[in-house]
Amino acid sequence: MNELDRAVLMYIMAIKNTEIYQNYARERDRVRQYPELKAQLDDFRRRNYELQISADTDFHKIDQFERDYEDFRENPIVDEFLAAELAFCRMIQKANMQITEAIDFD
Repeated sequence: MNELDRAVLMYIMAIKNTEIYQNYARERDRVRQYPELKAQLDDFRRRNYELQISADTDFHKIDQFERDYEDFRENPIVDEFLAAELAFCRMIQKANMQITEAIDFD
């Protein structure tokens, strides 16, 4: 194993030791206990992603999406999972930005 591989493994361990990751993992595991809810969450996340990457900014579609999932998002399991996932994604994005900036990658 070379130096970079060792550093990557240390980085992974550091990520897994953060409170943010551990909270995400707990919430992810809790959602997995409810396969139907997990399927609904996966559908919600897929539709949300598709809206975010769409070149067409159709506010009617966005409003309809929010209305369709309003009650769903009130479920505490869903709400806590999505909050934990968002925090984890933001942590990873920040780390990736720091790496990219530090190595002067355009």
